[in-house]
Amino acid sequence: MLKIVFFASLKEQLGVDALSLKQPDKVNDVAGLVTFLITENPNWQGLLDAPNIRIALNHEVCDSDAQLTGDEEVAFFPPVTGG
Repeated sequence: MLKIVFFASLKEQLGVDALSLKQPDKVNDVAGLVTFLITENPNWQGLLDAPNIRIALNHEVCDSDAQLTGDEEVAFFPPVTGG
C-alpha cells in the first residue's frame, strides 16, 4: 500500500491529511502518482502539480521521477520558509 500524506497549508487546501491506496496500474513513479491523484480529484490540480511543492519518498526529498514499488510513504508539502 502507498501511504500518501499532505502537510501544512497543502493539507488545509486539499481538505485531507492522508490517504492509503494500492499502487494504481501503470503508476510507476511519483509523477504518475500526481497525475493519478489529480485525475481522481480534479480540484487538486494547481496544488499538487505546482512547481514549488516538495515531495518526499520514505522521508527523503525526491524528484518526480522517483520510482514507486507500491509500499512507500509519499509526502507532499509546500516549501518551508524561515529566518
